[in-house]
Amino acid sequence: MKKVSISDATRYFPPAHNDCSCFRLQGQEQTGTTQFSLGCTHFLPGGGADFSPARPFDTIYFCIDGEITITDKDGKDIVLKPHDSIFIAGDEGRSIQNKTQYPASMMVILGTPKPA
Repeated sequence: MKKVSISDATRYFPPAHNDCSCFRLQGQEQTGTTQFSLGCTHFLPGGGADFSPARPFDTIYFCIDGEITITDKDGKDIVLKPHDSIFIAGDEGRSIQNKTQYPASMMVILGTPKPA
């Protein structure tokens, strides 16, 4: 077992993200896990991530606080409120936005990239 305190989490900067802070809590560097990583992202009002097409890994978002809007490849909005979660398969695109006037936070679970 290996505990990682939020105060020891590694900040990272995913591409196309804006007005947010991302912290890696679990992953290869932090605990040696090779099957997934776990992060926590805090979005300011208006913050988010531009549309990202298919990625080589599955993703789960779990809303901790506030509201997060996930937009799928067809332009459909899915709003996550506290304790809501969403699974996004590696072959699906998505964008993220905090459309409220309050900060929002979510846990991010990224699977291991699929073999080519």
